[in-house]
Amino acid sequence: MTTQSPTLAADVPASPSAQPAQGIGKTARYTYLALLAVALAAPAIGLYPVFMMKLLCFALFACAFNLLLGFTGLLSFGHAAFFGFSAYVTGWVIKAQGWTPELGLAAGIVTSALLGLVFGLVAIRRQGIYFAMITLALSQMVFFVCLQAKFTGGEDGLQGVPRGALFRLLPLEDDRVMYYVVLAIFLACFLGILRIVTSPFGQVLKMIRENEPRAISLGYQVDRYKLLAFVLSASLAGLAGSLKTLVMKFATLSDVHWSMSGEVILMSLLGGVGTFFGPVLGAGVVISLQDILADKVGEWVTVIIGAIFVVCVLAFRKGIVGELLALLERRRARKGA
Repeated sequence: MTTQSPTLAADVPASPSAQPAQGIGKTARYTYLALLAVALAAPAIGLYPVFMMKLLCFALFACAFNLLLGFTGLLSFGHAAFFGFSAYVTGWVIKAQGWTPELGLAAGIVTSALLGLVFGLVAIRRQGIYFAMITLALSQMVFFVCLQAKFTGGEDGLQGVPRGALFRLLPLEDDRVMYYVVLAIFLACFLGILRIVTSPFGQVLKMIRENEPRAISLGYQVDRYKLLAFVLSASLAGLAGSLKTLVMKFATLSDVHWSMSGEVILMSLLGGVGTFFGPVLGAGVVISLQDILADKVGEWVTVIIGAIFVVCVLAFRKGIVGELLALLERRRARKGA
């Protein structure tokens, strides 16, 4: 019996022809290796480290969201709560309490996991639009807490958060050192999500996404699986927010605003929900457009990105990566016929 590679299982739709799938798997692996090489060489080839770190933080955020929507089928409008509140917690414990960066990141992860558990227990028994609206309502409650709480700085946010030294050894104030730390964390989480998706647990999540009544009839405790997926997604989203605070040295209300939940949905849909690399590409496109267009068109950047999103949804229903994979599969199927 042959085994399927993790890359193939994550990003390539099931195909009746094994040969086309193997070809697409090779293409995906070569693409990943090329992108990894570019990421490792980014500071040396002149790519701005802070921009690259911001991109990686939002790519992790999008991957965390995709774990819930793409592989479990749950649409959350409340992920800004995990991203933003963890950003505040990490910034506060590092700046006001003098914690080291690794403890600050851990505090952000624990906070988002607990928040995700609360959200999940309240919302997980609902489906569709009801689930989405409950998560949005809970997220807005977190937003108003952040607006009123003293430790968040209110409308001014937390400013001047020091990066410190990771494990008292790595000076994170150096942008290059900080970049490789962020890259290492992103890669670890990226591979962790891949492992989750291709594990027996991940297969059950996909079954729930495709046919929840069948999963229930087979004896799976569906609510527990969905709750665990929700907490995992929230924890990774919180880590992304905590990293963003360390990178940018501040946390603001925009991190926890409902529009941030909209942005991560946009990133996932644009790149390709249910594909492994799609959210990373979607985050790259959105963050790059924001960075390039912000100085030229100001607030109109949101309108432009929205228009691009509408065009992509109409033209590429599976997202950019999903459509590319489908195109490759069709071409290789024709060659093998």
